[in-house]
Amino acid sequence: MRIALFVHCYYPEHFYGTESYTRTLARELLALGHEPVVVTATFAGEPRQEDFIQRYAIDGVRVIRFDRNRFPDRGLRDTFHLPDLATVHRTLLDEIQPDIIHVCHLLNHTSALLDVARGTGKPVVATFTDFFGFCFNNKLSTVDGTRCAGPNRSRSNCVACAYFSHDGARAGFGRRIARIAVSETVARMPRLAPANWRANVAALKERPGHLSVAYGAYAGALTPTRFLMNAYRASGLTVPLELSRFGIDIDRSDKPPGPSGRTRLGFIGQLARHKGLHLLLCAMRRLDSKQFSLDVYGDETMDPAYAREVRQLAEGLEVVFRGTFPVERTAEVLAAMDVLVIPSTWVENSPLILLQALATHTPVVISDVEGMNEFIEEGRNGFGFTQGSDAALTRVIGRFAAEPGLARAMSALTQYERTSRHMAADVVRFYESVQAKRQAT
Repeated sequence: MRIALFVHCYYPEHFYGTESYTRTLARELLALGHEPVVVTATFAGEPRQEDFIQRYAIDGVRVIRFDRNRFPDRGLRDTFHLPDLATVHRTLLDEIQPDIIHVCHLLNHTSALLDVARGTGKPVVATFTDFFGFCFNNKLSTVDGTRCAGPNRSRSNCVACAYFSHDGARAGFGRRIARIAVSETVARMPRLAPANWRANVAALKERPGHLSVAYGAYAGALTPTRFLMNAYRASGLTVPLELSRFGIDIDRSDKPPGPSGRTRLGFIGQLARHKGLHLLLCAMRRLDSKQFSLDVYGDETMDPAYAREVRQLAEGLEVVFRGTFPVERTAEVLAAMDVLVIPSTWVENSPLILLQALATHTPVVISDVEGMNEFIEEGRNGFGFTQGSDAALTRVIGRFAAEPGLARAMSALTQYERTSRHMAADVVRFYESVQAKRQAT
């Protein structure tokens, strides 16, 4: 089969979760004798491409990348529906002539891709890795940082996310009341909004319904967690959904013994507030600093203000900021940790570093949120703590000091056996099932 894999951005410049999933799937499809072609984009605002359409290869897989600098977002609506892109997608699909169109992320392509794909007569499927299909901020979190149930009837919660995201949970009572009142008023009566808000408010109100209709192009979709599957079903999406866990290819050798007397904690991720490193540092400050060390891996240039904040919190602790590392070193980096901590303050969806940690026999401490906790057997391969609570995190990591040998004992029980070959085989069976149903009708 020839498969067109559409993803919002790609290697070598972009290498996070969805990009990594797409690359792994493409490589495995090629190994199974199929012909994957990755279609991606350069974000508007990134350095312009020399040519509007750029072609290259990664892992022997063809990559076609177009430049969104030629089609920048003029407003919020363009982030989810930009008809100007239809010609681009039509041209590329005519060139590729795929048997299957697989959308790994719609951002940068917008629903214009689905409009064109529907017209090809070819099966269109998706992998949902986040909440793009119904959540404006893609985090399923309210301005206060609590779990969101999705767009409400008036879309006032979406307006709040668009215009008051800087408030956060620390806003005073009066500010919160004003935010609620303004968001509700503007959502119900957009004509009362400031003139420079009106087009975006209209787009926010339109977005969930528009994407719900556009997603009707999908013959089926895969989700990596049950939580994400249930969230899409709760949003009203009627597309058939199947669970497909991510596969991990990594050295699964037993973890080498570490030095005694200290638990080596690790943090790997974006140095941004929603990833929660500040919570871990606050927890460490409550404990005997001689009992723990922490290696922090992340890019300090992503959010320099937050990087300065966590460096200040780390002063006087056994903390080393180690920057980033090539993906090929992931097993080596995890081997030097006794426990990986993922203290995110937002909803995560099967983050690859969680699965990589489990695969390398590295116990984890996670925010107890859906999308991560379905992988954890409490006390066996990890622990959860109350999301956003550094006090709860203190109690959890304190167990490793109180029970010498706990991390080592848990390491012997920690595993994740699913590989990318397992994942790709499932995806191929999914393709074949979709094609068979299409032929039967």
